[in-house]
Amino acid sequence: MAALSSLDDLIEALRCLPGVGPKSAQRMAYHLLQRNPRGAERLALALDHALKTLRHCSRCNTFTEDEVCDRCASARRDPSLLCVVEMPVDLNSMEQTHAYNGLYYVLMGQLSPLDGIGPKELGFERLLARAGDGVVKEVILATNFTNEGEATAHYLGEVLHARGLKVSRIARGLPVGGEIEYTDAATVAQALIERRDY
Repeated sequence: MAALSSLDDLIEALRCLPGVGPKSAQRMAYHLLQRNPRGAERLALALDHALKTLRHCSRCNTFTEDEVCDRCASARRDPSLLCVVEMPVDLNSMEQTHAYNGLYYVLMGQLSPLDGIGPKELGFERLLARAGDGVVKEVILATNFTNEGEATAHYLGEVLHARGLKVSRIARGLPVGGEIEYTDAATVAQALIERRDY
């Protein structure tokens, strides 16, 4: 079997990105090589630098260049609250709300037995040690509302409750500015179930 050419190798490498199929990878490769070689070089250098310098924060598991990320090192955060999210992008979304001032733990995934991803693969023992440090008073489960995210939240909730920790789950329901008429029935039903006193 013949070795891949450098162009084919580039196209195949771009396919590792989520949502990028063969045609998209091909377009990206041609664009970078023909229209934006400086951008391609910058991308290659930035990726190489990131791979060499980034690591997981020893406290929250997100990406950082230091042993402990700036957020975990901040004295302005409430260390008694620990919000568990699936991915760093979820952490960023939570931060953009400006509604939470506690600390985080990033799972870097979700339970998915069909894909061979269990508690061991997600390093739940690190989360349990972090949550059981004597400082954390409440763990907020902010996993996605997919089947896998719900399973992850359920599993963690059971394990954390068994260790005597207060556990809460982010609510779900109608989006701010949303209209009931245009909202799916499952979301409306969940909003009714999770209603609160007014």
